[in-house]
Amino acid sequence: MEKTRTFTLPKLPYDYNALAPYISEEQLKLHHDKHHQKYVNDANALFANIDEATKTDTQIDYWIKFGYVKALTKELTFNIGGHMLHTIFWENMAQAGKGGGGQPGGAIADTINKEFGSFNNFKKLFSAAATSTEGSGWAVLAMHPCIERPVIMQIEKHNINIIPNFQILLAIDVWEHAYYVDYKNERPKFVDAFWNIVNWDKANKTLDLVK
Repeated sequence: MEKTRTFTLPKLPYDYNALAPYISEEQLKLHHDKHHQKYVNDANALFANIDEATKTDTQIDYWIKFGYVKALTKELTFNIGGHMLHTIFWENMAQAGKGGGGQPGGAIADTINKEFGSFNNFKKLFSAAATSTEGSGWAVLAMHPCIERPVIMQIEKHNINIIPNFQILLAIDVWEHAYYVDYKNERPKFVDAFWNIVNWDKANKTLDLVK
């Protein structure tokens, strides 16, 4: 893979209408082409500001004196976090009946059953985490080989309450921009619909990277 010093918006691994009726083409285009693109653009703009500022000691001193460094680092985590989480989210989904939905199999199923007792228990807990996330944010299933057990996290915005270095196996975006076109303010309906398009094969492949 060619390395660059900027981020780019990833292409979706499916057509815009592939997730309907659970996520409409209109909703998916708005979410991917507008919202995700903005996080990419804003992150790259911040990097451009850094590149410009580091050309002179005077500009760096000015940033430090007036507290811009704190704001800059916070904005970077927000926008980079948004980009990375959205990239995971797109890959976490597939067309219903063609790789998406149903119950998990393989290692991810074994991991879920061992930790939560059953897939049904996990589904209830994960859905509760998603629907009760305060404000805008995410629910994710993550894991680290140091403890060999999965954890459910509520991530506020894109950068708050993340456990460092835990690999995300499954993520759902519960910002209103992820579902408002289709479900208005009824987040629980969107969360219920998500289970019909979860890409468990991708979750298994990610789990392989953790072990």
